[in-house]
Amino acid sequence: MPKTRKPKLGQNFLVDDAARHAIAAALGDISERTVIEIGPGHGAITDLLAPKAKRLIALELDRALAAELTFRFREQPNVTIIETDVLEADLAALIGNSGTADVIGNLPYYITSDILLKLFEAGRDGLLGRAVVMMQREVADRLSAAPGVREYGLLSATAQMNAEVDSLFTLPPGAFSPPPDVFSTVLRLHFAPRFLELGVDPVGFDRFLKVLFAQKRKTLHNNLRAGGFAAEAVAAAWPASIAPQARAESVALEPLAELYRALS
Repeated sequence: MPKTRKPKLGQNFLVDDAARHAIAAALGDISERTVIEIGPGHGAITDLLAPKAKRLIALELDRALAAELTFRFREQPNVTIIETDVLEADLAALIGNSGTADVIGNLPYYITSDILLKLFEAGRDGLLGRAVVMMQREVADRLSAAPGVREYGLLSATAQMNAEVDSLFTLPPGAFSPPPDVFSTVLRLHFAPRFLELGVDPVGFDRFLKVLFAQKRKTLHNNLRAGGFAAEAVAAAWPASIAPQARAESVALEPLAELYRALS
């Protein structure tokens, strides 16, 4: 019987056996780890994690799928299935006294950025160690892009302020049922916030990055002016490490942090 899909939830179920093993293996040794799985679906990866993880918490929004998984893993005390939206889940409460947790999941395309921002915040709070997440290839390319390339933008800078980003492999539409219209890339994130290292506060620097990347075609100077910074203050704070007409996508995080500190 074919596996049914609810389009409004963005469900594309992983059916490639080699891919599901590779994704599960990318987390490494989880024998002493709590693992949070986002959107387990029919349990293609859950089946592989359950015998290996010290504790596995699967968050599934679809009521029917959550019931299916609850029944399947009813005799495995280390597995908990929770019917919930990951964006509403209290990760700190789920992890409890387990220290840090790892995350794995095929992120729904329509809320990928929102989930990533939630994970980055949890990483800052010291709740997460690493994550293996799959997303649309174009979004993954933006996360892992280096300054100076077309894909580099606000999401790239935000991701790289919060984690080390490794691109692992890309899957074709045929690896899923039903096939999506896009290719999907698996990334591994090692949560390692750089705010203390660069001498910036997370909330303020996040806001600063949004100003710098507000309009990609504009220079840093123009975006700062549009964001309310006085021209005289910008000129006085401008570091020698940034070219006068530079755009945000061409500048590494270190000089941007230097500019932020000077303007603050």
